[in-house]
Amino acid sequence: MSTFFVQNFGCRASQADGAAIESLLSRNGLSQVQQASEAEVVILNTCTVTATADDEMRQIVRRVHRSNPDARIVVTGCYAQRAPGELASLPGVAMVVGNSHKTQIAGLLASPYHGEIHVGDIFAAHDFLATPVEGAAGDRSRPNLKIQDGCNNRCSFCIIPFVRGRSRSAPVTQIVDQVRQLAESYPEIVLTGINLGRWGREPGSTMRLADLLRLLLHETDVQRIRLSSIEPMDWSDDLLRLVAESPRIAKHVHAPLQSGSDTVLRRMHRKYRPRHYEDRLRFARSLMPDAAIGADVMTGFPGETESEFTQTVDFIESLPFTYLHIFPYSERPGTPAADRDDQVPWQVRKERGGVLKQLAERKNREFRERMIGRTLLAVTLHDGAAITSNYLNVELARSRAPKQMIEVLIGALSDAGLREYTPLRVLA
Repeated sequence: MSTFFVQNFGCRASQADGAAIESLLSRNGLSQVQQASEAEVVILNTCTVTATADDEMRQIVRRVHRSNPDARIVVTGCYAQRAPGELASLPGVAMVVGNSHKTQIAGLLASPYHGEIHVGDIFAAHDFLATPVEGAAGDRSRPNLKIQDGCNNRCSFCIIPFVRGRSRSAPVTQIVDQVRQLAESYPEIVLTGINLGRWGREPGSTMRLADLLRLLLHETDVQRIRLSSIEPMDWSDDLLRLVAESPRIAKHVHAPLQSGSDTVLRRMHRKYRPRHYEDRLRFARSLMPDAAIGADVMTGFPGETESEFTQTVDFIESLPFTYLHIFPYSERPGTPAADRDDQVPWQVRKERGGVLKQLAERKNREFRERMIGRTLLAVTLHDGAAITSNYLNVELARSRAPKQMIEVLIGALSDAGLREYTPLRVLA
């Protein structure tokens, strides 16, 4: 075995884990190839946040095996941690490696194997799969740097704590060193984690996420830091003020909502009420009038009535969201919500999602319209586009090299983003 291919699924933290796996294998003498059909070992780094993710993953395993029957398929990640036997039974799967053993994957592959399962107690895991600097971005213009893993919350619908383990933070010195090195090649770095706002919350730690950001701004030359999703109540006044005041932090606030109904939030075991959430978002908007403000919203949670859904619609309508990520509720085996006997029909979940999608599209368009005529700072991407500080995609009028910080004059809307202003050529 000398060649490998890694395919990642799911969240930014999973993408960062995949980059770390690639680095581990390369350092152990394996050669990375660009397609699963060319590899002797194919590593699938899985997600299990929804039943759809699981279904797609099983289909992909079968597809890889059909296209490359001689390849040894190794399945790792969250689905591997949750249901290793289910994956091990699929044709072509030679090894299943849970998140509990992900840091050992290079050593496991160095030994002869067939049909092995390496999954242990995730709550006993204390190690941290660090993203290597050389692989943090993959083929992206903006690297994802995972600085936190795991989650101590117990939302009634969520399987993630049981496949990621307890919250744990990357060391300060490691993060500073990684950001310092990444800043030499990339204008923007995305800090990510499973529950990012809990960085530094371990017993004995005196630093919080805002303190880390100040340190990074002082100790590194990074041009822009973007924060990924942070739980509502972890958006402290201190953190929001820092994001607003620093020109080197993206004006982007993503706070998972899930529901705008107080009763639904209680059934979800979420740690805030709508009034708390509203306070955070309105404070953010008061500090940053042009910031991107986004949320995750779930439709059809068990027992969700028409009245409760209407409360969510009205709540979202009242707040300054610029985009939404909308998901129908998906039963996850082993979670309290999956055992409830008041499941909402799947068609109703989808229909409610459609209502929210229309609302989100209108809010997003209104936000984008406000940007016409503005000059915005943006980072150029590989596809002839750029991403602004406030999380808007801009179609560039002319080709520019990726990984550059540029000023862009916004001339019009595109289908889902913005277009750079193009001066009309005056004919003599």
